[in-house]
Parts: sequence; structure tokens; C-alpha cells
Amino acid sequence: MNTDKYFASRRTIRKYDTTRDIHASAIMEMLEDAAHAPNTGNMQIYSVIITKDEDGKKALAPAHFNQPAVMNASAVLTFCIDLNRFSHWCRINDTTPGFNNLQGFTWGVIDASIFAQQFCTIAEMNGMGTCYLGTTTYNAEPIAKALELPEGVIPVITVTVGYPAENPEISDRLPIEAIAHLEKYHLADSAEIKNIYAEKEALPSSKQFITENSKDNLAQVYAEVRYPSEANEKFSQVYREFLKNQGIQI
Repeated sequence: MNTDKYFASRRTIRKYDTTRDIHASAIMEMLEDAAHAPNTGNMQIYSVIITKDEDGKKALAPAHFNQPAVMNASAVLTFCIDLNRFSHWCRINDTTPGFNNLQGFTWGVIDASIFAQQFCTIAEMNGMGTCYLGTTTYNAEPIAKALELPEGVIPVITVTVGYPAENPEISDRLPIEAIAHLEKYHLADSAEIKNIYAEKEALPSSKQFITENSKDNLAQVYAEVRYPSEANEKFSQVYREFLKNQGIQI
């Protein structure tokens, strides 16, 4: 791989070569390197569960809406906030941990995300492919049940990894001027917003989304079909209840 062009040319891989396995020891090695990523206070309040066994993948698949990547990946990695381990360490050292709150939860989300991305970068630079599954927080409870997560351990990110069996198009991105603000935030007006999204809206795949979903434009597809308010509210409530049951008060 040309590492000079790695970030500009990386692809999300959803189809994997099932004839090529990634040994658990290789995954552990990459995770060890990834764990050198920065984290809050060097507390490392995260854990990752590696699922390679076929039965384990089958147990996780329904929680991820049976996406094919779960079953054909060499491994499924579930990155979790882990307040359990650090809090236990505090208690056996005669001090009271205070992380089961919004601040502790936020630290965990940030640190687990950095850890997960560091792993993805390492895996991809070694010729493997990865895919983030956006379903983890939708179905945290069944995932926790399948992985036997104790109180204080919250699944936040799932990544599939394997050797690629496809070479998909590079995903489109907004122009950097849309997301990078020099010195202070620039509040774009309607004309600028239209210009920012013009290239994305003109893509054949975007036009197909619009047609398939009988909508007038791409924004409607996102707001009314892919991520409708009703579903967001429902899954927010489900996740909030799960967090409460796991001892997190937010």
C-alpha cells in the first residue's frame, strides 16, 4: 500500500475473502499497537471483545440487522467503554470512583473511538479491510447479552475486519472548506450550503437513493428514510435505559 495516499484512497470493505483468516494473535498484536493511541488521563477506560467463532458471530448478527459483513469477516471487534475495570481498581485501593456519569461516559466514547480508529488504520495499512457497523448503539442490550458484558461496560463501536474480496469506489466527502473553519466558525448561508452539498447531490448513487425512496432530494432521504426522527428518538430511549441498567447516570 502507498501510505502517502492512504487516507485519501482508503475504502470501507464489507465483503471479505473467507478463504483467508486473520489469526487471533495478529489481531492482538494490532490492538496492542492501537492501544498506544492517546486517551483521557491515560486511564484507558475501554475494552474490546474479539469475536472469531462462528457461533459468536451468529449471536451478534441479529443485533447488527444481519449485515453480511458480520458473518464473512475474519473477526468482529466490539469496542466498549469500560468503567468496570478502572472503578474496581479504585475500590480495591480504598478510593471511590466517580465515572458513572455523563463526563465518564463521554471520556469513554472518545477514547474507545480513537482506539478503534487506530486499529482500523493499522489493519488497513497491513493490507486488510475494515468496516464500521452503525448498529451498535441501536442494539446495545442484545450485544451486551451475547458478549456477557458486566455492569459498567457499554458497547459503542463495532468493526469488522478481514482481507478484502472487493475494491469498491472511494466514498464521497464534503469539500474541506465545509468542515474546516479558520480561527472562528463560519456560519454558511443557504447559497453556501447548497454549494457545499451540490457535488454529493449530483452523484449517480445519490440520484438513485432519491428515486428508490420516492423523495424530492437527498436531504429528505437522510431525514425521512435513513435516519428519521421517530427511529432516532426510539433508539435514544432504548440506549438511555440500557445505560441506566449498566449503572451510568446521564
